Amino acid sequence: MAPDWKFFRSKEEQHGYDAHKTVPGKIWHFLAHEDSALSFIADAIIVILLGKFVILPIFGIALGTAFPLVAVVSSSMDHNGGFDDWWQRHGAWYADRNITKEQFAEFPYTNGFNKGDVFVVKGTNFDDLEVGDVIVYSISSRPDPIIHRIVFIEENFVSTKGDANTNQLDFELEIMEQQLHGKAVARIPLIGWVKVAFVELTN
Repeated sequence: MAPDWKFFRSKEEQHGYDAHKTVPGKIWHFLAHEDSALSFIADAIIVILLGKFVILPIFGIALGTAFPLVAVVSSSMDHNGGFDDWWQRHGAWYADRNITKEQFAEFPYTNGFNKGDVFVVKGTNFDDLEVGDVIVYSISSRPDPIIHRIVFIEENFVSTKGDANTNQLDFELEIMEQQLHGKAVARIPLIGWVKVAFVELTN
């Protein structure tokens, strides 16, 4: 039996913009059904706002941190190759500080990570941190949090270093507990490039 095209045309008319008698109905039709650039932009803005002001805060409460998801915006943790090649280039710095190759091989994210990756971050106490942990913390001179590896722990502070950096930066020497947002617990590769592109564009 041939399809009843009059029925489909009638149904389309009934579900068109003018079929909605209330303002909320018209708004819903615009957002959910209208195929236009303006509708797409409005949908994108709503998704961003929901993510920032609803989803992220819920994640933050669940994970115990104000920064539950952090995008990597630099290449300071990129190993640019396998672990053995990276250790040949950088291992002497760690060996001088009593961190052996075998110890480093047991650290989380032994092969580093890439610009554009996103990390799930869990709030943690200072006392629970260990050398080798990848942590997220803030410094006053930068708008985005830092995500680097702990290389030294003292009673009142920790020190970090980017795996790809030749040495520690000044702000890494003494990181206090109030700067800490948490520890990296899961990595999502490359989905943070939207954030990276925005940061590089605004800078």
